[in-house]
This record gives sequence, structure tokens and C-alpha cells, in this order.
Amino acid sequence: MKEIIVAGGCFWGVEEYFRRIVGVVDTAVGYAQGHQQNVTYQEVCTQRTNHAEVVWIKYDEAQLSLIQVCEFLFRIIDPTSLNKQGNDVGTQYRVGIYPTSQAEVEVVKQFLKEKQKAYQKPLVVEVELVHNFQKAEDYHQLYLENNPHGYCHVNMNALLDHEVKERYRKA
Repeated sequence: MKEIIVAGGCFWGVEEYFRRIVGVVDTAVGYAQGHQQNVTYQEVCTQRTNHAEVVWIKYDEAQLSLIQVCEFLFRIIDPTSLNKQGNDVGTQYRVGIYPTSQAEVEVVKQFLKEKQKAYQKPLVVEVELVHNFQKAEDYHQLYLENNPHGYCHVNMNALLDHEVKERYRKA
């Protein structure tokens, strides 16, 4: 099993999106890349801690590669938008990919170098080793599963039927 942390705006929708993907074993929403540990949602929202809203993803590398995880993220983000995804604005809504090893950081940097060729504007996707990760408060976990009509900027239709776990497939 492998782990990676991604940021793509409001973490509620990003978590729900990745939970649906074949090969994703577990997810949790949280905060990472900030200046301190043990922060609250309210502190993150002040933009003084420099944390991003993130999703921790545990995946089965026999079913899903690091590059595929990155490709899935790119389907739901604007990688040229600094500190803004959907209606959400602020440093906590930046986009980022935060691997757990330096070797994976290099793989992601090469992925972004290739992706840049398809964009006229520069990509603003942050790539660095994950640090100061902590799970968010319980009420944020599985938010859209528990609040199916809650706010979500992510288009769940970005996933093709064969990429989605059985229970999420369209009838």
C-alpha cells in the first residue's frame, strides 16, 4: 500500500471523489504544509498557519499508480489557479501534491513538467514532501457521504464508469 496527500480546493469534494476510485483503500481529510502542528479548522481559515486543506489517500499500487493518482487530481482542479478552486478562495485552497518520499517528489515534478506542455499559463501546483499533516476534525470526515447535498466544487462525473468502485456506478 502507498500513501499520498493531495490538495485540490475544499477537501470535502476531493475526498468524496477519490473515495470512489478503484484502488483507493482509504481516505481522510486534514491539513498539511503549515508552519505548526495541532491546528483547528478555524485557525486554518485565518490563512495565518499556511496549511492547505488536503486529502490523505491510501491506495493499492497494484491497481493504481502514483501517476494515475496525479492524473485523477488533474481532472478536478485548475492547476493554473493560485489559491482558488471553484468558489473557494484562500491559501488553504491551493493545489498541491505531497508525496511521502523524495523519489516520489521527483516523479511528480517530472509529471508536472510534462503536463505544463498542455497549458499556456504556468502551473501553480505545489510539490514537496508532506509535513505537518494532521487529520481534520471528525465533522469534516466523509462530509459529503454524511451530508449528500453539501457544498462541493468537484465534478464527480469526471470519473468513468470502469474507474469507479461498484457501489458508486450509475445504474
